[in-house]
Amino acid sequence: MGQRWRDGVAELVVGEEAGGGGVRVPLEIAGSYRARTRGLLGRDALDGAMLLSPAGSVHTFRMRMPIDVAYLDRRLVVIAVRTMRPGRLGMPRLRSRHVLEAEAGAMARWGVRAGARVRIEAAQAGTAGR
Repeated sequence: MGQRWRDGVAELVVGEEAGGGGVRVPLEIAGSYRARTRGLLGRDALDGAMLLSPAGSVHTFRMRMPIDVAYLDRRLVVIAVRTMRPGRLGMPRLRSRHVLEAEAGAMARWGVRAGARVRIEAAQAGTAGR
């Protein structure tokens, strides 16, 4: 359960526990200090989501767009989901081990909500060159 990821790409799988195939989302992983510090700064858009790990809180200073932020525990269960406008400081979540970031509104479309469990898979062939 103490999974540590390296910088790279993968797929985020949401909603499998409901018996369906789940929603698959392209995922960028920021596992190094440098990648977590850079995060989404300077971007106008994001295709999919970004996982910051380990992380317990985020900020949106110098960001160009509002984002959805999902705080995950060590078992990848969503603790809370918030939408943050640029220039904000997110409250730290005590049990948070990882943070997912996406464009505002994306988490609701994918079914990411408190109590949901997500899964991270190696990227499918053809998605690594994004």
